[in-house]
Amino acid sequence: MKEENIHSKEDKSPSHPSTVSDRRSLFTKGASIAAAAVITANSSPSTAEAIIPKEANWPLWTALPVAPYSKRRTIRYSIAPGVYAFDQLIGIYYVHVPIRMVVMTVHQNDNDNNGNSDNNDKRGLVVYAPVAPTKECLALMQDLIDQYGPVRDIILPSVAVEHKVNAGPFARAFPKANFYVTDQQYAFPLNLPNSFLGLPSWTKPLPRSSSSSISSSISISGSNSNTSSNMWGGELEHEVLTVKPGIGSMFQDVALFHKQSQTMLICDAVFAVTEEPPKILTMEEEYTRALLFHARETKDEIVPDTPENRRKGWRRIVLLFDFFFPGSGRGDLGPGPILEAFKTPFYKDGWGGWKPFSWGEDEEKDFQVFSNGGKPTVLPIIQIILSRGPEEMRRWLGVVTKWDFKRVVPMHLDAPLDLTPSEFEDAFLFLKSGDYDYNRVRFCDEDVEFLRKAEEGPLSFSVYKTPLGPLRGETCGIQRPKKK
Repeated sequence: MKEENIHSKEDKSPSHPSTVSDRRSLFTKGASIAAAAVITANSSPSTAEAIIPKEANWPLWTALPVAPYSKRRTIRYSIAPGVYAFDQLIGIYYVHVPIRMVVMTVHQNDNDNNGNSDNNDKRGLVVYAPVAPTKECLALMQDLIDQYGPVRDIILPSVAVEHKVNAGPFARAFPKANFYVTDQQYAFPLNLPNSFLGLPSWTKPLPRSSSSSISSSISISGSNSNTSSNMWGGELEHEVLTVKPGIGSMFQDVALFHKQSQTMLICDAVFAVTEEPPKILTMEEEYTRALLFHARETKDEIVPDTPENRRKGWRRIVLLFDFFFPGSGRGDLGPGPILEAFKTPFYKDGWGGWKPFSWGEDEEKDFQVFSNGGKPTVLPIIQIILSRGPEEMRRWLGVVTKWDFKRVVPMHLDAPLDLTPSEFEDAFLFLKSGDYDYNRVRFCDEDVEFLRKAEEGPLSFSVYKTPLGPLRGETCGIQRPKKK
């Protein structure tokens, strides 16, 4: 698998060109793409020295003011034939993880009897889970457009703010494309209309299922042909998962199956991780410092940039990202660490070196139990949500596990995941029958203790009761120091 990122020269063109010709001129008039760097998936970590170019600037970052703020690098890599991932970064307090968009080709193999393409007007791209459309991102998109045809469809598969905050600007960069969003978009505390959420006027609700949306008027080709088996012309299948976890909230995810490559896309329902940091975190010195920041053992320590320190920092980032207060992290969010940070306001990596967590020797073992060699699972906070709708989960799994996929691509953490339908279903341990298995997680029970107490305490007023009970983890037998 190869990854590639494009560094563009400075350019005076508009940040969000509205037509294909405008976008192409952005990169061809005297300020075209300067270089393409290829990063192989098995290359060993090295000190990141690249400088984030202006083309990676994202001026609308204040709509969701989280890292990396305005400096949004994009890397693109091939997942499978005709399937490309675009990774950016998102996080707070240096708990930075990938956020991903996937682009798929459609109508690339429809030929007439002479071997000539008879669908040149239908060829194009389907975009799933848009990321910030920086100039760099749009340049990488333009490269695919030149190869495969225009963007035909854009899908926002989630109601989560980190996904929809960039979907509207991305859709506006491709106004001729269909823009579909899951149909239960909401805002808190007031449920605002789509226009107030930054979504354009041509936004369409995504039908709940491709199997129930046989409609020639919205086929991927845009024609009135009645030969399509569903809205995607038979090349794709989709199924929407909808769970209402509590008053004033909603969860939706879209499984999208690209038949030609046997690839299924999922937004947030599953994930997997290993201890190797993702490429998006190792390509820039500014991004790599997140790994080294969390590899510290003391507040003012300057950690050398080594492969082992990068892995240590990544392990801790993942544990904090998934559990907030993991069993191996002794947290202190009180005034003590904050006052200490004020003593060194110019600590080189920022935050005054604020260090509210200390880690025990159990941290590495904790991560190994959690990661399980990269085996997919459900994020604990997502499991709390999904356990409010076990019947809907079983219905959805009954549909998507009939598809003949051999890989799954989540929109966070590792991708792609080599999974069969039965292996994908195995990730949903909490749905299995039997009292012991109900709402189980494969993680150490101490890791989900904070979330369990939150579910039974502060969150109890805002989430419905679940028939599966609170989260329960495994007894891992890890020797842990007593918490203060």
